[in-house]
Amino acid sequence: MHGQEKTNTEQLILEVAEEEFMTKGFDGARTTSIARKAGVTHAMLHYYFRTKEQLFERVVAKISSIVAQTMVAAMGDPAMPVIERIKSGIASHFDLIAANPLLPRFFLSEIIQRPERYYMLHENLTRHMGGLAARLQTEVDLAAERGEMEAVDVRALLVSILSLNVFPFVTQPFAEHLLYHSDSGRGQVLSNRKAENIEIIMRRIKKQ
Repeated sequence: MHGQEKTNTEQLILEVAEEEFMTKGFDGARTTSIARKAGVTHAMLHYYFRTKEQLFERVVAKISSIVAQTMVAAMGDPAMPVIERIKSGIASHFDLIAANPLLPRFFLSEIIQRPERYYMLHENLTRHMGGLAARLQTEVDLAAERGEMEAVDVRALLVSILSLNVFPFVTQPFAEHLLYHSDSGRGQVLSNRKAENIEIIMRRIKKQ
C-alpha cells in the first residue's frame, strides 16, 4: 500500500471512529461498525489501530489538539491587548463547541464512566496548550498593575469561561424544547448566548 493511500485510509478510519465514539461513547462504539462505515475490513482496521483503546486514544488526541489550537490561536497572540485576546478566546471556544455540539457530553460522559481518562485528557490538553495559562497570567498581572483590568486568577477565569460555554450544549436536549422554536431560532439563541457569556466575563475583568 502506497504511503499516501495508507495515510488517507488511516484518516478516514479516524473520522468515522470520531463520529462513532461521539455518538455512542467508548462502550457503545463497535470496531466492526467503524470498519464497515470506513469501507475497510475489520482486519485492516486492526492493522492501523491494534485495539479499540488505541483508536479511542488517537481520536481523543486529535480532538484535544483542535481544542487547544483554537484557544492558543485566539489567546496566544502577544500583539493583541490581553482583554481582547480573552474576548476572542471566549468566542472561538463557543464557536468550536457550536460546530461540534457532542463534544462536551462526550468528554463528561467518558470522565464520569472512567475517571482515569481525566488524566489522559488533561495530559493531551496540557501538551498542546504549551503553558498558555501561565503566559496569560503574567500578562494579566501586568495589565492589572497598569490599571487596565481587574486582577484575576487566569485558571479560575478559564474555568468560568469553560462552564459558561459548555452548559448550553450539555443541556441541549432540554434547552431545545425550552428555548428553540426552529432551526433559525436555535441559531439566534446561541448567538445571544455567546454574546452574553462574553459580556459576563468582560464585566468581571474590566475596570468599572
